[in-house]
Amino acid sequence: MKLLKVAAGVLNQTPLAWDSNRQHIISAIEAARQQEVSLLVLPELCISGYNCDDMFFAQNTIDQSIASLLEIVEHTADIVVSVGLPLRHNNRTYNTACLIANKRILGFAVKQYLPQNGIHYEPRWFQPWSAFVRDEIKIGGPSHGGPSHGEFSYPFGDLVFELSGGPVGPVRIGFEICEDAWIANRPGRSLYERGVDVILNPSASHFSFNKSVTRERLVVDASRSFGVSYIYTNLLGNEAGRAIYDGDAMVASNGSLLVSGPRLSYEDYLIVPAVIDIDLTRLNQVQNRGNLALAYPNLRVAERFDWPNVTPVKPQVAELESWERGGYIREEEFARAVALGLFDYLRKSRSQGYVLSLSGGADSSAIAATVYLMIRMAVENLGLDGVKQKLGYIKALQDCQTAEEMVGKLLTVMYQGTENSSDDTFNSAKELAESIGAKFLTININGLVETYRGLIEAQLGRQLSWETDDLALQNIQARVRAPSIWMLANINNALLLSTSNRSEAAVGYATMDGDTAGSISPITGIDKHFLRSWLRWLETEGLNIASTPSSASDNSPSAIRLSGLHRVNNLQPTAELRPLDKKQTDEDDLMPYEVLNTIEQLAIRDKQTPLDILKALQPIYAEAYGADKLLLWTERFFKLWSRNQWKRERYAPSFHLDDYSLDPRTWMRFPILSGGFEKELAEMKEWAASEGGASVSRKAHGGRGRIGF
Repeated sequence: MKLLKVAAGVLNQTPLAWDSNRQHIISAIEAARQQEVSLLVLPELCISGYNCDDMFFAQNTIDQSIASLLEIVEHTADIVVSVGLPLRHNNRTYNTACLIANKRILGFAVKQYLPQNGIHYEPRWFQPWSAFVRDEIKIGGPSHGGPSHGEFSYPFGDLVFELSGGPVGPVRIGFEICEDAWIANRPGRSLYERGVDVILNPSASHFSFNKSVTRERLVVDASRSFGVSYIYTNLLGNEAGRAIYDGDAMVASNGSLLVSGPRLSYEDYLIVPAVIDIDLTRLNQVQNRGNLALAYPNLRVAERFDWPNVTPVKPQVAELESWERGGYIREEEFARAVALGLFDYLRKSRSQGYVLSLSGGADSSAIAATVYLMIRMAVENLGLDGVKQKLGYIKALQDCQTAEEMVGKLLTVMYQGTENSSDDTFNSAKELAESIGAKFLTININGLVETYRGLIEAQLGRQLSWETDDLALQNIQARVRAPSIWMLANINNALLLSTSNRSEAAVGYATMDGDTAGSISPITGIDKHFLRSWLRWLETEGLNIASTPSSASDNSPSAIRLSGLHRVNNLQPTAELRPLDKKQTDEDDLMPYEVLNTIEQLAIRDKQTPLDILKALQPIYAEAYGADKLLLWTERFFKLWSRNQWKRERYAPSFHLDDYSLDPRTWMRFPILSGGFEKELAEMKEWAASEGGASVSRKAHGGRGRIGF
């Protein structure tokens, strides 16, 4: 029995924030040392931040990273630590993991596979490293913040580190850096052939729904098939604005998950330790009689490190948090990810709070709810004093005694009614604001709308009417709301929350410089169909907090529910921009949201043609909708998608919440000007006519509602 105490270290970092990033790393190392951890792995590019984007081209980014590394090295006495940073070698930039042992840099493992799918563009900045290649790199000297005599050469490339000494003896350590583990020919195979005992995986793997299950499978399967202990760690929080990281951390050995850390925490760093048995994993490799390739002695880096004695512990079995074991994982993940994303966005931008135009409808109500959850979950995680410390620059919070008081200081909402607004939406907005403790304001903007209408009518010499000017009369109401809510945000030194959802973004069902106005758009990554069901869940089931420390008393609730959503959940979604007697609804303007979501997935995620989509829709919705409607809605989607790309280009930054999104700056690039699928739509209609006589009514089609500018 040869035991090692190892740990995955989770960090909440910020791109190019050299001092705070370095301090988080040093604090994590000290916390691991206090827990008697001998081997600690920290996330990918944790020194510089993962999302530095084109600043990876800047030599200063490399120099500052190395200067931070040299300072971190001095804090690694009696511990082995892996930290990530960008390095430049032979005029190429590489994504590397530096292994440090007892204040000595041992070398730099280099990432071999770079993601270029989804939201990732690593090949723009980094060069992939070739397998089985080792080189040397010089680090130190005055240009890197060290003494003039301190420049040394270190191993660089595809490396295996062998650290020997103490009762454990030699331990071989290899790396799979994030994407390396996600490809078919993963480096772990060659590490197994070289007799590695432990594989470290420092990652920056963005959050998406249920992704942690896939990560766990990659980690556990690797530990089993390669006969190793596998340590995986991830970034945490909203690092750079769009991507949210859940701080997933795991240790697996011989196909068993020993420990899994808490996800979506509000801490600066977390240490997730486990005790591994090197003898057991070696036995697994000895008993595996498969063919092995020749060893690669030139890739080995040997160094002495005196591994300490470790007292045997009870066999470990990983346990998920209570909220991850429930039947509402998607709802829980959405609430927790967006809440954490908003919290980090607030503090990293050093803003004083959030401002929201609260209409009483599903979208703005969902955003208000997530801001409330942001504070509730932060208090559950950090305690009231911990939140005050994290948001110490906001003086108004320092005397608050409850989470609801904090919400009142951080969230201001305003209902802006017109003659087309109903009592239902006003009461819905007011009741929700009061239930969460937000500051509620209300103004009537009808006079402003009429002023603009009168000015234009005077210049045109005619009266505007709903029969001839429907779109313009709708949009002016949405746009008039923007200046006042922006003004309120400026007065409060706060961030304005934009209220458009993913379904609206797909078809441009939004008014530019109206409901799209804002500093951040937290729900543009989620569809309206899910959003409505999530609001009902939050009212009735609620966020599971049974396992959090501050909820341990018998009098504490086991879930956070929002009864103030009752009115919202009983309203039919509507823009309320037409006169009330016209009974405007979103789905009449567009199509049923569930159909819209299906078309969007097939068209945007799966890149299917209109004809293929129509064929796919018919067996799914044949019992609910006729062939004519499915044809109409498919054509409507493609035409509105094509003509509204310019709107998606102008949306406020949004959170990436799924495996794909509509954001042209992170996932879905589409030309602003295009042919609009004219040929493909013609082929679809020709097929529909030949199959069943379905046709599109010219009168019925045409983009009503807030489709235009």
